[in-house]
Amino acid sequence: MAAAAVLVLSSCAGEPGEPGEIPTTYESFEDVLADADGQTVDLWMYGGDEQGNAYVDDVLAPAAAEEGVTLRRVPITDTADAVNRVLSERQAGRTDGSVDLVWVNGANFSTGRQAEAWRCGWTDLLPNMALTDQDDPLLQNDFGTPVDGCEAPWHKAQFTFFYNSAAITDPPTTLEGILEWARDNPGRFTYPAPPDFTGSVFLREVMLSTAGGAEEVPLDYSEETFDEHAPAALDALREVAPSLWRGGATYPRDEQALNTLFADGEVDIAMTYGPATLTDLVASEALPDTTKVLTLEEGTVGNASFLAIPANASDPAGAMVVANLALSPEQQAAKADPGTWGQFPVLDTARLDADQQSLFDDLPASPVVPSYDELSRNAHGELAADWVPALDEAWRQEVATTR
Repeated sequence: MAAAAVLVLSSCAGEPGEPGEIPTTYESFEDVLADADGQTVDLWMYGGDEQGNAYVDDVLAPAAAEEGVTLRRVPITDTADAVNRVLSERQAGRTDGSVDLVWVNGANFSTGRQAEAWRCGWTDLLPNMALTDQDDPLLQNDFGTPVDGCEAPWHKAQFTFFYNSAAITDPPTTLEGILEWARDNPGRFTYPAPPDFTGSVFLREVMLSTAGGAEEVPLDYSEETFDEHAPAALDALREVAPSLWRGGATYPRDEQALNTLFADGEVDIAMTYGPATLTDLVASEALPDTTKVLTLEEGTVGNASFLAIPANASDPAGAMVVANLALSPEQQAAKADPGTWGQFPVLDTARLDADQQSLFDDLPASPVVPSYDELSRNAHGELAADWVPALDEAWRQEVATTR
């Protein structure tokens, strides 16, 4: 199906000759492979995840080399660094950009779309896209921004709470219950300070809870809907603040700092948008062996992350080869192994043959993390990206400065 298509890769902007645009026509993925042979792909990605780094260096890169592509990981502290590099190079008229592929989602993808910085309409040519569910809402929209063939899915994530079962024998089962537990157990709960990614997600979950459920809050952001739903969440966060760790006088800077508090026994409930990593954290004794996942009755927010190709990438064919390879059952299964990275796959199991399915059936079960099906029960998708900075700033002004 993909081989029959004729695809023009270009900037989303459209007019030939614009800065940063490198039109390339491919009639089949075989043409892409031929063009990619010998190319070096610079993958810009967050460098703070040791398992993710090891997966790319030790598993994905060798597989890319077998396809004739050198994959070079470029570690960054924030995905915005990659987006800003792309935007600055396009503005300077560079058609040989230093960024070939970006691990991206959310506001960073939206920023790139608005600036017409991503190549679009190329993912249908990837053979392994046929193994995904094209109707999956997590793959169709990225924090409310239509994907429209401008990025290829890489893995899924589910916001998850976890707790120390040695300290809590009867854990709460709703977000409202977690806040009530925090008030009843002063000093034993906190969350990362926004704009840390995990802290920002927690704010959105509180807003959805105080609104009466995810279905009550519109996906798209507007000042009107913000004024309708944000105040109750901010009230709830102000109310619980005095009962937080250190009386809400300070907050952990990020998820890693929260994990340290949890491991040191200073708090009893923590949270993550990457629950699959809990398996390795417990096995390595970075978290106690009494760590248990806490699923909520109303579900939690989930999303997918993607691989995007900048409009002025130097080696777009090689980037397409890597994106297709990353979608293969072999790579998705390797990445899903808790001992490798533990990321949830984006493939539709109904589209896999018996041999491909066996790759996932043979994965070791985690003693800590339930299956994705259980974690994502009653899950809801992310709100539009514009909600994120609005809530973060309101929290900074109305909660963080109020004690």
